[in-house]
This record gives sequence, structure tokens and C-alpha cells, in this order.
Amino acid sequence: MTLNARLDHRNPLVFDTHELGRRPGALQRLSRTVDAPADFGIAGVIGVPEGAPVEFELRLESVMEGVLVTGTVRAKAEGECVRCLEPLEQQLEADFQELFSYPDADDRGRVIAEPGDDAEDDEDRLFLEDGLFDLEPVLRDAVVLALPMQPVCQEDCAGLCSECGVRLADDPDHHHDAVDIRWAALQGLADTMSDGEKDEMSGAEPGVDEKQEK
Repeated sequence: MTLNARLDHRNPLVFDTHELGRRPGALQRLSRTVDAPADFGIAGVIGVPEGAPVEFELRLESVMEGVLVTGTVRAKAEGECVRCLEPLEQQLEADFQELFSYPDADDRGRVIAEPGDDAEDDEDRLFLEDGLFDLEPVLRDAVVLALPMQPVCQEDCAGLCSECGVRLADDPDHHHDAVDIRWAALQGLADTMSDGEKDEMSGAEPGVDEKQEK
């Protein structure tokens, strides 16, 4: 069971259901824009920046067990492409639905003496507190589920060159000539040898070519 502790009605993500009442079938629709809280997304990957506008529409419905909240949240998420490491933005839209139970009713709407008589059933339930509910944990879950675990700037992003790190989308013809590492080693050795050493390896005496020219 999840009981909210001392909810503040001034919090823009806390809603009052007193106007809705406890008559099953009663409806209330709400629209609101709030500033995104901190860490609103997937940490270190992509998320909605703190303070950015978050828009959502809600439908509150009174049912036997409590208040059924259905809604849609919209915001702009920011992150980094996992392939080319360039910054990216993504429009986010996620739907959610959650039941906030009356503290004095079980899942069949029957009045019970104390909430939490069945610990297993209550473990994942959310409860109203004095007619208030906090939407933030529900929004967080909806946003995380809607965001990609591996965001990319575009589906066909080619990423970075594995050899030099250049962004391949900026240079489609970028490539490196393949060199046989065995010949590369010999070439490196030849570059470090003196002319005399090269003549000795070729079997000619130093200066022979110069004498022949004279």
C-alpha cells in the first residue's frame, strides 16, 4: 500500500477530488501545464529538463473503489544520440491510467476497518488522502515507459568513425584505406633505416651508385 503523507494542495501535481464526490459515475475533466520536476525521465539518457513545460489532460471518474484517473501527458524531451553523441530533442506523448483508492474501501468497494488488511493486495495500490492524490509518481512511470532506452537522432544515423571519431553523417564518403599490418610494419622499419643500412640489405656496397654515375 502506498499512502501519501501530508499532501500539499498548492503543489500543481496534487489534485482535489472533493468536488467530484463519491457517487459512482461522476466525471471531471481537467487540463493543466506545470513545470517539470527534477530527474523527469531516464537518468543519463533522455528526459524532460527540469522546469520545462509539461502539459496534461485528465479525466477523473468516481468508481466504487475510489477515483479512476485517465490522462495524457505531453512534453519535449532532450538527450544525446547513442550513435553519434549529438544532442537531440523528441516530442513526448504518453497515456496513463491509475486508480486512487479510498482508504476505507477494498478493491470491491466494500468498507473495511483499516486500509492494508491484505498486505499483498495493498502493496502496489495508491490511496487518496483527505480527498487528495499526487499525480507525480504516475507521470514519472508514464514518461519513463514512453522514452527510448537508446535514443537516436534519426533512424539511419551512421554514428561515428571507429578509427578517428568523425561523425559519418557529416562526411558520407569518409573512409580509411585498409593496410595489411604486416606490410605496414615493414614500411615502418624501412622508414627508420639509414641509406647505408638499406644498401647493405640490398647487397650493394655503399656509394656504388655514386661511382657508377661518375
